[in-house]
Amino acid sequence: MGGPLPALESAPAWFRNALAVPFEDGVVDVDGVPIHHLTWGEPGRRGIVFVHGGGAHAHWWTHLAATFADDFRVAALDLSGHGDSGHRDAYDIEQWTEEVMAVAVASDMAGKPVVVGHSMGGFVTIATAALHADDLTGVIVCDSPVTEPDPEVESYRLKEAFGNPRTYASVEEALARFRTVPPQDHYCDFVMDHVGRRSLRAVDGGYQWKFDRHVFEQFAGGMRGIAQPYLGEVRCRFALLRSEHGLVTDDIGAAMYEALGRVAPVIELPEAGHHAMLDQPLVLLTALRTLLADWDHSAPHRRAGR
Repeated sequence: MGGPLPALESAPAWFRNALAVPFEDGVVDVDGVPIHHLTWGEPGRRGIVFVHGGGAHAHWWTHLAATFADDFRVAALDLSGHGDSGHRDAYDIEQWTEEVMAVAVASDMAGKPVVVGHSMGGFVTIATAALHADDLTGVIVCDSPVTEPDPEVESYRLKEAFGNPRTYASVEEALARFRTVPPQDHYCDFVMDHVGRRSLRAVDGGYQWKFDRHVFEQFAGGMRGIAQPYLGEVRCRFALLRSEHGLVTDDIGAAMYEALGRVAPVIELPEAGHHAMLDQPLVLLTALRTLLADWDHSAPHRRAGR
């Protein structure tokens, strides 16, 4: 699974170049569980930490994270219950924030990092911004809809998507069944191949997806609501990227903007589905680079009373 990607030869040069950037695998212990992470760039530089979505892993970010290696110390982690990190008996959003901050420290970043989170990882990023604001430069959240959940709809959706584990006889059979939640109309085949191959682990009789299904059993009553208590407590710099065809609707984006004190930009990614790194990676990359460049040369707006 770690060998050359069959789709790599047909991939654009920018993607091949990103995958060729050297990186290291690391592990840090957080409350007795090993947390796996990837790092790029020289230690001692200012940092960026990338946080994946539910059921995903650090390599969902590889083709974007690696492009920052010339200027930053970059890390992408596997939250507990995901990727090559250990599993827990129970999962908690505040525990996940501790994992994010532990990886930032273990990665030897200078100063206060920026945290970038997608989907469920965006919920974790929001909580991190509320609980660890003094240790962050800012956060960027990618299509994470903070809203009151519908427990019945949410429970059904998660059960359908992350139900009983299935064992596949081969990697190719598994990749043919690789799906995102929610599905979207378009994907970059070379990104899907890269991500899918790193989503599998060998087991007796074949291969299974790496994530712990207990994560979704635990949060089946309302994944969208887990960050709601933290949104109004965010004290560091914040930006919300919403995909044109994603989950953060105009109404949800407006409500989040109000909860954030009307000082955080809400930026639409044109043509992007919920998983923008899979269908419009260069649009997402441009948005991230633009925000980081602006934050280098501007002062943040502060919400009233903060």
